Amino acid sequence: MNQPGIELREVVKRHGSTVAVDHLSFSVRRGEFFSILGPSGSGKTTTLRLIAGFEHPDQGDILIDGQSVRDVPPNLRPVNMVFQHYALFPHLTVSGNVAFGLEMRGVARAEIRSRVGEALEMVHLAAHGDRLPAQLSGGEQQRVALARAFAIGPRLLLADEPTGNLDRETGRQIIDLMLDLGARRGATLVLVTHDPDLALRADRIVHLADGRIAERAPAGALWTRSAE
Repeated sequence: MNQPGIELREVVKRHGSTVAVDHLSFSVRRGEFFSILGPSGSGKTTTLRLIAGFEHPDQGDILIDGQSVRDVPPNLRPVNMVFQHYALFPHLTVSGNVAFGLEMRGVARAEIRSRVGEALEMVHLAAHGDRLPAQLSGGEQQRVALARAFAIGPRLLLADEPTGNLDRETGRQIIDLMLDLGARRGATLVLVTHDPDLALRADRIVHLADGRIAERAPAGALWTRSAE
């Protein structure tokens, strides 16, 4: 549990003349629920995209399970990502969306059926496999996105403001589901959020400001200070 699943070492990312991430260093333990908290423009989403491989660091290195992934493309990293806007394919059914990543990886058809069924059971949508995303509520769509992510069996799940389009109660349910699925699969969870209440659900938090760490602590320590 104390071994780092993710490690950022002096990572820098520039967007033109803007430094989005400024010599950022932190580690996330395997199996941990870790939160990156910060306002818009703090560099938190860029950090997540760097871990996922959607962006490339200008300086520094990123390690997953002790191995540098600086030059590893996103599809070859043991990572999946859940977005604020769900990123579901509107023309595919719920089952088709969950199956998509498995099909891209060349998984056998019988195994795809089994893993899709299991994933939809886990998110309580087994009866919705034939529906299209437009026929679902926002919370149900985000559960489909979680099912798609966990069906692949990633060791690391990255969630970028996954409750941003949901009401507070539905958002809490999504975080509860993420925690449950992560515990079942032994996955490491990294949540990006601007909401301190959601961030406090994590084991540890880093608070970003202007691409740098303003504070880092166990969630309980931040909660104690915020209540004083």
